[in-house]
Amino acid sequence: PRASLVYPRELREPRSAHTAPCPSRRPAPPPLTAPPLPQSASASVSEEILRREARLLGDDLGAVALSPASAGLLGGSGSDADSGEALLGRGTSAAAVAIGGNVATVATSSPGVAAVAAVPPGKVGGAVVVEDQPDVSAVLSAYNQQGDPTLYEEYYSGLKHFIECSLDCHRAELSQLFYPLFVHMYLELVYNQHESEAKSFFERFHGDQECYYQDDLRVLSSLTKKEHMKGNETMLDFRTSKFVLRISRDSYQLLKRHLQEKQNNQIWNIVQEHLYIDIFDGMPRSKQQIDAMVGSLAGEAKREANKAKVFFGLLKEPEFDVPLDDEDEEGENEEGKPKKKKPKKDNVGSKSKKQDPNAPPQNRIPLPELKDSDKLDKVMNMKEAARRVRLGPECLPSICFYTFLNAYQGLTAVDITDDSSMIVGGFADSTVRVWSVTPKKLRSVKTAADLSLIDKESDDVLERIMDEKTASELKILYGHSGPVYGTSFSPDRNYLLSCSEDGTVRLWSLQTFTCLVGYKGHNYPVWDTQFSPYGYYFVSGGHDRVARLWATDHYQPLRIFAGHLADVTCTRFHPNSNYVATGSADRTIRLWDVLNGNCVRIFTGHKGPIHSLAFSPNGRFLATGATDGRVLLWDIGHGLMVGELKGHSDTIYALRFSRDGEILASGSMDNTVRLWDAVKAFEDLETDDFTTATGHINLPENSQDLLLGTYMTKSTPVVHLHFTRRNLLLAAGAYSSQ
Repeated sequence: PRASLVYPRELREPRSAHTAPCPSRRPAPPPLTAPPLPQSASASVSEEILRREARLLGDDLGAVALSPASAGLLGGSGSDADSGEALLGRGTSAAAVAIGGNVATVATSSPGVAAVAAVPPGKVGGAVVVEDQPDVSAVLSAYNQQGDPTLYEEYYSGLKHFIECSLDCHRAELSQLFYPLFVHMYLELVYNQHESEAKSFFERFHGDQECYYQDDLRVLSSLTKKEHMKGNETMLDFRTSKFVLRISRDSYQLLKRHLQEKQNNQIWNIVQEHLYIDIFDGMPRSKQQIDAMVGSLAGEAKREANKAKVFFGLLKEPEFDVPLDDEDEEGENEEGKPKKKKPKKDNVGSKSKKQDPNAPPQNRIPLPELKDSDKLDKVMNMKEAARRVRLGPECLPSICFYTFLNAYQGLTAVDITDDSSMIVGGFADSTVRVWSVTPKKLRSVKTAADLSLIDKESDDVLERIMDEKTASELKILYGHSGPVYGTSFSPDRNYLLSCSEDGTVRLWSLQTFTCLVGYKGHNYPVWDTQFSPYGYYFVSGGHDRVARLWATDHYQPLRIFAGHLADVTCTRFHPNSNYVATGSADRTIRLWDVLNGNCVRIFTGHKGPIHSLAFSPNGRFLATGATDGRVLLWDIGHGLMVGELKGHSDTIYALRFSRDGEILASGSMDNTVRLWDAVKAFEDLETDDFTTATGHINLPENSQDLLLGTYMTKSTPVVHLHFTRRNLLLAAGAYSSQ
């Protein structure tokens, strides 16, 4: 009944096919502002009816949050309601709620919907500024429809008894209701100031919830008064985003019948108002299948969320001639200077490969042109690739561990250049330190006065511009005013990105070792940043819950990826640079399309904040690691979880596929590096249409078969992993002397 409110017949007036739904005898309101309407008897009567229909009593009538389609807004409480103002929400698509008009549509609050509080009597007319953040009082006002507070425990235990006594096949699915109902019923009691009932409700039932909700319940237990709810982000998330449950039609019918027979309106109201039930036809899912997918802040992903087409294939490599002479040792003791990250399989020589059928069009997004130096790098890269070790269960990589000793400044981030010639550390004392890991020292370019003396035509001009007096193994970059949480080298090794608690991302030149740009867009700490595999673009994610896509020559972001319900903790580019993956503290991973900013995949299943992401070199799969110590494997094309690797006992901060994708390496706070058989993990996948449609995933319990090796450090958490061009595994971390 709350979805559409219709006035009694005597107040309805006929309207012609061409007129807007506004009262006759009055001009229609202009598109963006709604001037005050003359007071009339019919207005006050219909307002009373509207209030009664919406079950909102006099003073409780705050702002009502509306869906985007009907983002009209009914003005205020008490005295300001008397002027019968009608305010309009966003744009002309909003439908006016005209007091004394024909029909008003008031829908329930939905995510990302703007809500505006009533305007005081003085401020009449003029456009209404709509905030992006959901208005707190509007969000909370949905809790006004309350039942008898003393019966809440009875309602909940009645439902609990019904579910526990239902058939096994339905019990697992219906048990998903326990947690969201528990939270909403508790918040409803707190909001309506039944504090003692709320406390007893919490104490009686909080022990029944799944273990992976413990952190959320801890936050919830601190909300004991109505005032606490106003500024609490977790609570607002829960209120504004509908909790998604995926249930078979049979189980849903069973639940509906039970609630209607019992006349259990309170629970039925919450189910309709705050939950999104994604119903599928077919067999109900088992406890294992459900447990694999649930655990995120807003339940599972809707099936529609993972239906969009994703071009996960690789872009065609540019063609150019590779000199066939193999005498490329030339006394150089560094590992060449190849460009791209993750070279593609069989990419030796100049043979042109066919276009991958799953690849995006070559010009789908503009990518930077290859410079001559880039082409030279690619030639070196191909020669290195020819000498690469083919890894597998019988041939595991050697691991070289870089330990940061005496890192009293607190090591917070590490990156290694693609040719493994430099390593960078971000530290809690706000410095960025760059080391050369080859005998070749780091040198800055000479001053402008000295450069003008150089003969630009000479063959060794690139050597001559370097100032030997500045040569050293370590360069320290000062500029940030807070801990540095993320670092990333550009593929051509000319630039370095760093992001910090100070809310900025900085771009540093590795020619002059100075800061070129400070990108300001995030207002809060920035947790991660990464360059695109083609350079030029980079992505950042932070505490403000959004990821931003930037280009090095723009000081404003090109795209803002909004949708996560908590901090964006890690970011990764897809190898074809058309997509960006983000991991979040809301326990979900999202895949975003760089072209239009849309979210094309939502992956749920982790039971803790995500801290590492890695795409397979062929672009088909994604590996993710979190505080729950599990590595989950995802098929990007089908949008499905296809594997779970158990073994680590602490947060996984580093994941990396070998250059050909045969081995997946994971590094964790438990001081170990583990190697997994990626080929075996991805073979014989069940990705038929039925599985895709219903999410009946059957994860094999084969973690032990896939684990190829575990390598302990003495007392060094692993924060970064990197495979060299020839498949030597480099790992890095700071020694902790606990």
